[in-house]
Amino acid sequence: MAVDVRVITADGVSRHSSDELEILLDGPELVWIDVKYWDADTAAVLAKRLHLHDRAVHECAVRNPVAKVHTYPDQTFVVLHAPEQGRGGHVHFVELDQVVGPNWLLTVHGPMNVAVELDAAYVETSTVARRLAKGSLRPTRACELSGALVNVLADRMRNYLVALTQQAWALEQQVTGGHVGDTERFLEDLFGVRHGLLAVETMAATSREVYGRMTHRAVVGAAGAAGLVDLEDQFRRIAAMADGQRTYLQGVIEFYQTRTGTKMTIAAERLAVIAAVTLPITALSSVLGMNVIVNDTTHWGALWLLLAVMGVMSVMLLIWARRQGWW
Repeated sequence: MAVDVRVITADGVSRHSSDELEILLDGPELVWIDVKYWDADTAAVLAKRLHLHDRAVHECAVRNPVAKVHTYPDQTFVVLHAPEQGRGGHVHFVELDQVVGPNWLLTVHGPMNVAVELDAAYVETSTVARRLAKGSLRPTRACELSGALVNVLADRMRNYLVALTQQAWALEQQVTGGHVGDTERFLEDLFGVRHGLLAVETMAATSREVYGRMTHRAVVGAAGAAGLVDLEDQFRRIAAMADGQRTYLQGVIEFYQTRTGTKMTIAAERLAVIAAVTLPITALSSVLGMNVIVNDTTHWGALWLLLAVMGVMSVMLLIWARRQGWW
Protein backbone atom coordinates (compact mmCIF):
# COMPACT_ATOMS: atom_id res chain seq x y z
CA MET A 1 0.00 0.00 0.00
CA ALA A 2 1.20 3.52 -0.83
CA VAL A 3 0.57 4.79 2.71
CA ASP A 4 2.63 7.06 4.97
CA VAL A 5 2.03 6.55 8.68
CA ARG A 6 3.28 9.14 11.17
CA VAL A 7 2.94 9.20 14.93
CA ILE A 8 2.98 12.71 16.40
CA THR A 9 4.01 13.29 20.01
CA ALA A 10 5.28 16.24 22.01
CA ASP A 11 8.83 14.95 21.43
CA GLY A 12 8.61 14.75 17.65
CA VAL A 13 7.34 12.73 14.69
CA SER A 14 8.15 9.11 13.87
CA ARG A 15 7.46 7.15 10.70
CA HIS A 16 5.93 3.68 10.81
CA SER A 17 4.75 0.88 8.56
CA SER A 18 1.08 0.39 7.78
CA ASP A 19 1.36 -3.06 9.39
CA GLU A 20 1.73 -1.34 12.78
CA LEU A 21 -1.54 0.54 12.52
CA GLU A 22 -3.56 -1.64 14.87
CA ILE A 23 -1.00 -1.26 17.65
CA LEU A 24 -0.57 2.48 17.02
CA LEU A 25 -4.29 3.17 17.03
CA ASP A 26 -4.64 1.59 20.46
CA GLY A 27 -2.12 4.05 21.89
CA PRO A 28 -2.69 7.61 23.11
CA GLU A 29 -0.57 9.27 20.41
CA LEU A 30 -1.93 11.11 17.39
CA VAL A 31 -1.63 9.00 14.21
CA TRP A 32 -1.63 10.47 10.70
CA ILE A 33 -2.33 8.06 7.82
CA ASP A 34 -1.67 9.66 4.43
CA VAL A 35 -2.75 7.59 1.42
CA LYS A 36 -0.91 8.48 -1.77
CA TYR A 37 -3.12 6.29 -3.95
CA TRP A 38 -6.47 4.82 -2.96
CA ASP A 39 -7.01 1.39 -4.47
CA ALA A 40 -9.11 -1.66 -3.62
CA ASP A 41 -6.43 -3.26 -1.40
CA THR A 42 -5.85 -0.04 0.54
CA ALA A 43 -9.59 0.46 0.96
CA ALA A 44 -10.08 -3.08 2.26
CA VAL A 45 -7.28 -2.81 4.84
CA LEU A 46 -8.04 0.69 6.13
CA ALA A 47 -11.81 0.22 6.17
CA LYS A 48 -11.34 -2.72 8.52
CA ARG A 49 -8.69 -1.16 10.77
CA LEU A 50 -10.29 2.30 11.00
CA HIS A 51 -13.92 1.10 10.90
CA LEU A 52 -14.67 3.43 8.00
CA HIS A 53 -18.23 3.96 6.86
CA ASP A 54 -19.07 2.37 3.49
CA ARG A 55 -20.03 5.73 2.04
CA ALA A 56 -16.71 7.27 3.03
CA VAL A 57 -14.83 4.33 1.50
CA HIS A 58 -16.71 4.75 -1.76
CA GLU A 59 -16.26 8.52 -1.97
CA CYS A 60 -12.52 8.24 -1.35
CA ALA A 61 -12.32 6.19 -4.54
CA VAL A 62 -14.26 8.55 -6.83
CA ARG A 63 -14.02 12.20 -7.85
CA ASN A 64 -16.36 14.41 -5.85
CA PRO A 65 -17.47 17.51 -7.79
CA VAL A 66 -18.36 19.58 -4.71
CA ALA A 67 -17.05 19.97 -1.17
CA LYS A 68 -19.00 17.94 1.40
CA VAL A 69 -19.03 16.64 4.96
CA HIS A 70 -20.51 13.47 6.47
CA THR A 71 -20.59 13.08 10.23
CA TYR A 72 -20.65 9.75 12.05
CA PRO A 73 -20.63 8.95 15.78
CA ASP A 74 -16.84 8.60 16.05
CA GLN A 75 -15.49 10.17 12.83
CA THR A 76 -16.07 12.92 10.25
CA PHE A 77 -15.54 12.63 6.50
CA VAL A 78 -14.62 15.88 4.67
CA VAL A 79 -14.05 16.63 0.96
CA LEU A 80 -12.34 19.88 -0.07
CA HIS A 81 -10.83 21.22 -3.30
CA ALA A 82 -7.83 23.40 -4.13
CA PRO A 83 -7.28 25.26 -7.43
CA GLU A 84 -4.57 24.35 -9.91
CA GLN A 85 -4.08 26.27 -13.16
CA GLY A 86 -4.50 24.21 -16.32
CA ARG A 87 -4.18 24.93 -20.00
CA GLY A 88 -6.46 27.24 -21.95
CA GLY A 89 -7.81 28.94 -18.82
CA HIS A 90 -9.04 25.67 -17.31
CA VAL A 91 -8.91 25.41 -13.51
CA HIS A 92 -8.42 21.94 -12.04
CA PHE A 93 -10.24 21.05 -8.80
CA VAL A 94 -7.58 19.14 -6.85
CA GLU A 95 -9.38 17.04 -4.26
CA LEU A 96 -8.28 16.32 -0.70
CA ASP A 97 -10.37 13.89 1.36
CA GLN A 98 -10.06 13.60 5.12
CA VAL A 99 -11.50 11.31 7.75
CA VAL A 100 -11.08 12.76 11.22
CA GLY A 101 -11.12 10.08 13.93
CA PRO A 102 -10.72 10.10 17.73
CA ASN A 103 -6.90 9.97 17.75
CA TRP A 104 -6.13 9.61 14.06
CA LEU A 105 -6.45 11.46 10.76
CA LEU A 106 -6.76 9.78 7.39
CA THR A 107 -5.94 11.86 4.31
CA VAL A 108 -6.67 10.64 0.80
CA HIS A 109 -5.68 12.31 -2.44
CA GLY A 110 -8.70 11.96 -4.68
CA PRO A 111 -8.57 10.92 -8.34
CA MET A 112 -7.30 13.71 -10.59
CA ASN A 113 -7.26 14.71 -14.22
CA VAL A 114 -4.25 13.09 -15.92
CA ALA A 115 -3.14 16.55 -17.03
CA VAL A 116 -2.43 17.56 -13.40
CA GLU A 117 1.05 16.91 -12.05
CA LEU A 118 1.20 14.66 -8.98
CA ASP A 119 2.98 17.31 -6.92
CA ALA A 120 -0.16 19.46 -7.15
CA ALA A 121 -2.05 16.84 -5.15
CA TYR A 122 0.48 16.73 -2.32
CA VAL A 123 0.87 20.47 -1.61
CA GLU A 124 -1.07 20.45 1.67
CA THR A 125 0.27 17.18 3.06
CA SER A 126 3.87 17.91 2.04
CA THR A 127 3.75 21.37 3.64
CA VAL A 128 2.34 20.06 6.92
CA ALA A 129 4.82 17.16 6.93
CA ARG A 130 7.71 19.63 6.65
CA ARG A 131 6.35 21.73 9.51
CA LEU A 132 6.03 18.64 11.66
CA ALA A 133 9.60 17.63 10.87
CA LYS A 134 10.90 21.11 11.74
CA GLY A 135 8.95 21.20 14.99
CA SER A 136 7.01 24.35 14.10
CA LEU A 137 3.75 22.38 14.28
CA ARG A 138 2.81 20.04 17.13
CA PRO A 139 -0.90 19.14 17.05
CA THR A 140 -2.25 17.04 19.87
CA ARG A 141 -5.68 16.25 18.41
CA ALA A 142 -6.82 14.98 15.02
CA CYS A 143 -8.94 18.10 14.43
CA GLU A 144 -5.87 20.30 14.97
CA LEU A 145 -3.88 18.35 12.38
CA SER A 146 -6.82 18.54 9.98
CA GLY A 147 -7.08 22.29 10.61
CA ALA A 148 -3.39 22.72 9.75
CA LEU A 149 -3.95 20.98 6.42
CA VAL A 150 -7.01 23.11 5.66
CA ASN A 151 -5.11 26.28 6.55
CA VAL A 152 -2.54 25.38 3.88
CA LEU A 153 -5.36 24.73 1.42
CA ALA A 154 -6.86 28.15 2.22
CA ASP A 155 -3.44 29.76 1.68
CA ARG A 156 -3.28 27.99 -1.68
CA MET A 157 -6.60 29.56 -2.65
CA ARG A 158 -5.37 32.99 -1.54
CA ASN A 159 -2.11 32.67 -3.50
CA TYR A 160 -4.04 31.66 -6.60
CA LEU A 161 -6.37 34.61 -6.05
CA VAL A 162 -3.37 36.95 -5.82
CA ALA A 163 -2.01 35.63 -9.13
CA LEU A 164 -5.39 36.14 -10.82
CA THR A 165 -5.66 39.65 -9.39
CA GLN A 166 -2.28 40.59 -10.83
CA GLN A 167 -3.43 39.31 -14.23
CA ALA A 168 -6.64 41.33 -13.91
CA TRP A 169 -4.63 44.49 -13.20
CA ALA A 170 -2.44 43.89 -16.26
CA LEU A 171 -5.52 43.42 -18.44
CA GLU A 172 -7.10 46.59 -17.03
CA GLN A 173 -3.96 48.55 -17.91
CA GLN A 174 -4.16 47.23 -21.47
CA VAL A 175 -7.77 48.34 -21.78
CA THR A 176 -7.34 51.82 -20.30
CA GLY A 177 -4.12 52.32 -22.27
CA GLY A 178 -5.76 51.28 -25.51
CA HIS A 179 -3.05 48.68 -26.24
CA VAL A 180 -4.82 45.32 -26.22
CA GLY A 181 -2.65 43.84 -28.96
CA ASP A 182 -4.04 40.64 -30.47
CA THR A 183 -7.76 41.02 -29.80
CA GLU A 184 -8.55 37.30 -29.85
CA ARG A 185 -5.74 36.48 -27.41
CA PHE A 186 -6.71 39.42 -25.20
CA LEU A 187 -10.32 38.24 -24.96
CA GLU A 188 -9.20 34.70 -24.12
CA ASP A 189 -7.01 36.04 -21.32
CA LEU A 190 -9.77 38.32 -20.07
CA PHE A 191 -12.43 35.64 -19.80
CA GLY A 192 -9.88 33.08 -18.60
CA VAL A 193 -9.09 35.24 -15.57
CA ARG A 194 -12.78 35.76 -14.89
CA HIS A 195 -13.32 32.00 -15.04
CA GLY A 196 -10.46 31.48 -12.58
CA LEU A 197 -11.96 33.97 -10.13
CA LEU A 198 -15.31 32.24 -10.41
CA ALA A 199 -13.66 28.87 -9.71
CA VAL A 200 -11.93 30.19 -6.56
CA GLU A 201 -15.15 31.80 -5.37
CA THR A 202 -17.01 28.53 -5.88
CA MET A 203 -14.40 26.46 -4.02
CA ALA A 204 -14.26 28.89 -1.12
CA ALA A 205 -18.04 29.22 -0.89
CA THR A 206 -18.65 25.46 -0.81
CA SER A 207 -15.82 24.97 1.70
CA ARG A 208 -17.35 27.69 3.88
CA GLU A 209 -20.66 25.84 3.88
CA VAL A 210 -18.87 22.61 4.87
CA TYR A 211 -17.26 24.23 7.91
CA GLY A 212 -20.44 26.07 8.76
CA ARG A 213 -22.16 22.70 8.91
CA MET A 214 -19.36 21.24 11.04
CA THR A 215 -19.58 24.18 13.43
CA HIS A 216 -23.35 23.75 13.67
CA ARG A 217 -23.01 20.04 14.41
CA ALA A 218 -20.12 20.65 16.88
CA VAL A 219 -18.34 17.59 15.50
CA VAL A 220 -15.06 18.31 17.32
CA GLY A 221 -16.50 19.49 20.60
CA ALA A 222 -16.04 22.81 22.37
CA ALA A 223 -12.24 22.54 22.30
CA GLY A 224 -12.08 22.51 18.50
CA ALA A 225 -15.00 24.84 17.80
CA ALA A 226 -12.81 27.94 17.57
CA GLY A 227 -10.71 26.31 14.85
CA LEU A 228 -13.80 25.45 12.80
CA VAL A 229 -15.14 29.01 13.14
CA ASP A 230 -11.79 30.40 12.01
CA LEU A 231 -11.69 28.16 8.94
CA GLU A 232 -15.28 29.06 8.04
CA ASP A 233 -14.35 32.75 8.33
CA GLN A 234 -11.27 32.28 6.15
CA PHE A 235 -13.26 30.64 3.37
CA ARG A 236 -15.99 33.28 3.64
CA ARG A 237 -13.44 36.06 3.21
CA ILE A 238 -11.70 34.34 0.30
CA ALA A 239 -15.05 33.92 -1.45
CA ALA A 240 -15.87 37.59 -0.83
CA MET A 241 -12.48 38.74 -2.17
CA ALA A 242 -12.81 36.54 -5.26
CA ASP A 243 -16.30 37.93 -5.86
CA GLY A 244 -14.97 41.50 -5.48
CA GLN A 245 -12.17 40.89 -7.97
CA ARG A 246 -14.60 39.23 -10.39
CA THR A 247 -16.90 42.27 -10.15
CA TYR A 248 -13.91 44.55 -10.80
CA LEU A 249 -12.90 42.48 -13.83
CA GLN A 250 -16.48 42.54 -15.10
CA GLY A 251 -16.24 46.33 -14.97
CA VAL A 252 -13.07 46.13 -17.09
CA ILE A 253 -14.92 43.91 -19.57
CA GLU A 254 -17.83 46.36 -19.75
CA PHE A 255 -15.37 49.25 -20.20
CA TYR A 256 -13.75 47.42 -23.10
CA GLN A 257 -17.12 46.50 -24.63
CA THR A 258 -18.37 50.10 -24.32
CA ARG A 259 -15.25 51.52 -25.92
CA THR A 260 -15.42 48.97 -28.74
CA GLY A 261 -19.14 49.60 -29.23
CA THR A 262 -18.57 53.37 -29.34
CA LYS A 263 -15.90 52.98 -32.00
CA MET A 264 -18.23 50.80 -34.06
CA THR A 265 -21.06 53.33 -33.70
CA ILE A 266 -18.83 56.18 -34.86
CA ALA A 267 -17.62 54.10 -37.79
CA ALA A 268 -21.22 53.29 -38.72
CA GLU A 269 -22.17 56.97 -38.61
CA ARG A 270 -19.29 57.90 -40.88
CA LEU A 271 -20.23 55.16 -43.30
CA ALA A 272 -23.79 56.47 -43.26
CA VAL A 273 -22.50 59.96 -44.16
CA ILE A 274 -20.48 58.53 -47.02
CA ALA A 275 -23.49 56.61 -48.26
CA ALA A 276 -25.74 59.68 -47.98
CA VAL A 277 -23.27 61.82 -49.91
CA THR A 278 -22.55 59.32 -52.66
CA LEU A 279 -26.00 57.83 -53.18
CA PRO A 280 -27.61 60.82 -55.02
CA ILE A 281 -24.45 61.30 -57.06
CA THR A 282 -24.43 57.65 -58.00
CA ALA A 283 -28.08 57.78 -58.98
CA LEU A 284 -27.57 60.91 -61.10
CA SER A 285 -24.48 59.57 -62.84
CA SER A 286 -26.12 56.22 -63.58
CA VAL A 287 -29.08 57.92 -65.28
CA LEU A 288 -27.21 60.55 -67.24
CA GLY A 289 -23.80 58.95 -67.73
CA MET A 290 -24.82 56.83 -70.68
CA ASN A 291 -26.32 59.84 -72.43
CA VAL A 292 -23.41 62.21 -71.80
CA ILE A 293 -20.25 60.14 -72.25
CA VAL A 294 -21.05 56.84 -73.98
CA ASN A 295 -22.07 58.23 -77.37
CA ASP A 296 -20.46 58.85 -80.74
CA THR A 297 -19.15 62.09 -79.29
CA THR A 298 -18.90 63.45 -75.74
CA HIS A 299 -21.22 66.31 -74.88
CA TRP A 300 -18.66 68.44 -73.05
CA GLY A 301 -21.06 71.13 -71.99
CA ALA A 302 -23.52 68.66 -70.49
CA LEU A 303 -20.63 66.79 -68.83
CA TRP A 304 -19.30 69.91 -67.10
CA LEU A 305 -22.78 70.89 -66.04
CA LEU A 306 -23.36 67.39 -64.63
CA LEU A 307 -20.10 67.48 -62.69
CA ALA A 308 -20.98 70.89 -61.29
CA VAL A 309 -24.41 69.67 -60.17
CA MET A 310 -22.83 66.62 -58.53
CA GLY A 311 -20.30 68.83 -56.73
CA VAL A 312 -23.00 71.18 -55.45
CA MET A 313 -25.07 68.22 -54.26
CA SER A 314 -22.07 66.79 -52.41
CA VAL A 315 -21.33 70.09 -50.68
CA MET A 316 -24.96 70.59 -49.69
CA LEU A 317 -25.21 67.06 -48.29
CA LEU A 318 -21.97 67.48 -46.32
CA ILE A 319 -23.23 70.76 -44.84
CA TRP A 320 -26.53 69.16 -43.93
CA ALA A 321 -24.80 66.14 -42.34
CA ARG A 322 -22.57 68.49 -40.35
CA ARG A 323 -25.58 70.40 -39.01
CA GLN A 324 -27.13 67.09 -37.99
CA GLY A 325 -23.98 66.30 -35.99
CA TRP A 326 -23.13 63.17 -37.96
CA TRP A 327 -19.48 64.11 -38.37
